Amino acid sequence: MLIVVLIICGTSSFASCSSDEDASAEQATIARIKNRGTILIGTTGDYRPLSFCEPDGTYWGFGIEMGREIAARLGVNVEFVKTSWPTLTADVLAEPQMFDIAIGGITITEARRETMLMSEGYLANGKTILCRASEAERYTSLADIDKPEVRVMVNPGGLNEKFANENLTHATIIVHQKNEEIPSLVAEGEADVMITEITEAPYYVQTDSRLAAPLLNEPFTHGEIGVLMRKGQEDLLQMVNATIQQMKKDGTLRELHEKYKLVYAW
Repeated sequence: MLIVVLIICGTSSFASCSSDEDASAEQATIARIKNRGTILIGTTGDYRPLSFCEPDGTYWGFGIEMGREIAARLGVNVEFVKTSWPTLTADVLAEPQMFDIAIGGITITEARRETMLMSEGYLANGKTILCRASEAERYTSLADIDKPEVRVMVNPGGLNEKFANENLTHATIIVHQKNEEIPSLVAEGEADVMITEITEAPYYVQTDSRLAAPLLNEPFTHGEIGVLMRKGQEDLLQMVNATIQQMKKDGTLRELHEKYKLVYAW
């Protein structure tokens, strides 16, 4: 009987030890960031007004401010690391780790959640279009766009290209490497339509009178943008979600939406 008791206690002790190790591993991310004194944030820097990198290396945008808010609540500095839409997943999962979180115009999807962690949403999102203001009345539906004579331009590797390939089987799809250049190319007649988001389109309409977003209030899809990170960083995910929840509660998230003239959905 004594032997049995010892075995049971030993097993219980081992399970407790294993549980403690798991808990310690989950707490390691925030501790590592605080020890470093800086949170590394991956961002594309090509997506006004969410994440944009000026030629001098200065980052600005809604997502950039969200990243700085997360850093402030952690009590650390922030360093932005350049990533891209085609390499985003690979960069999040890279070894050695390139950055702690990724932020910008990253839509929450089940596919991403299967292999990575995503925060709750902090910005409403949905697919829409940019076109020349002179042709705004031409596009009243997806069917109006899905015609061979319509040249649709998208950036590679992201959900805009995926949406175009899945839903525009008759239109002429043009893939252009630099997302930030596409609005001007549409305005100049190099393409007719840009597949974009309701978060991005208003900025270009406000800053370039040649452009219009005729379907802005009738997006083709509905979703939310969140913060992306690798699995195993559950402590950091919990902290990011707590930051988003607090920003919703204290009004700072609404203020940020108003600053960038974006739709507040909470």
